Order: sequence, then C-alpha cells, then structure tokens
Amino acid sequence: MHGYRGGSYGLDEPRSLRDRAGKYALLPPRIFLGVTFVYAGLDKLTDSAFLSASGTGSIGEMMNAVRDGAAIPGLVDLALKSPEGFGYAIAIGELLVGLGTLAGLWARLAAFGGALISLSLWLTVSWQSTPYYYGNDLVYLMAWLPLLLAGASYWSLDALRGHRRRRGL
Repeated sequence: MHGYRGGSYGLDEPRSLRDRAGKYALLPPRIFLGVTFVYAGLDKLTDSAFLSASGTGSIGEMMNAVRDGAAIPGLVDLALKSPEGFGYAIAIGELLVGLGTLAGLWARLAAFGGALISLSLWLTVSWQSTPYYYGNDLVYLMAWLPLLLAGASYWSLDALRGHRRRRGL
C-alpha cells in the first residue's frame, strides 16, 4: 500500500505524508460524528419537554407533525405508540453510538447504529426537505458509511484489542 506494509493494522509506520494522511483519514469524521451523537443524545436526555408525549418541543408533537410527509408513515405510527419510549431509545442510542465511535469500541457496530438512526430519521423527520440535500440526516447517513466499511483502525480500542490478539498468537 504505497510505501508501507501492514495495511489498516498500522504494523509499520507510513513513510510519506500521503501515507500518513491516508492512515488517519477517518479520524476527523469519526471525531465529528462521535461528538455530535454524544451531544445529541445528552441534549435529548436532559430536555424534559422533548421526552414528553405531547406539548411544545416534544417528541410526540414532532412525530405527529412529520407523520403525513414521511417516506414510511408506519415508522412514525410505531413511534407514536410510545413517544416517550421512542424518545429515550433514540437518545440512548445516539449516546451509545457516539461513545462507541469516539472510543473506537466495536466501531463498525457503532457506525451501523449511527447509520440506522440517521436512515430512520431521514425516512421520517427530514424526508420532506426540498431539495433533498437540505435534509441533514441523509448527509449523516452517508458520513457513517465509510466508518461502517472501514471501522476504527487507529487510536481505538478495537485496534488495541486487535494488536493484543495478534501479539498473543
């Protein structure tokens, strides 16, 4: 791979600036997505209005507002069966995905969770955005895909576990 061996495991140090840049290319989106999802989860968990079935700023009010314009109204109907439970599930999911992404612990699973949350929000909350690129959930979905494919090879608990496993062989 252009000047160094070891591929994504980092066994040998990259020799050129290009190799070093490629080695760490997924760190900025990983940090951004991790921090953003931790913040989003904490923001929801600390907002009592959001975690209510009805009222201004509630998850229930938001889901009722987007229901008729959602790509899959059945998803919204499912969420409306227990808006508070859905709000907690999204908030805790975002928090766990963000923490897993930042730590690089089960990074592909965390990225899958982030992509799934972003996909569900795109198909429900931001589906009505016109033109489509105004809906930020689609952008988040696309941002999760490289992390889903590549994982967290550097500065991660996954890499540390892999290194320890290889040393034990």
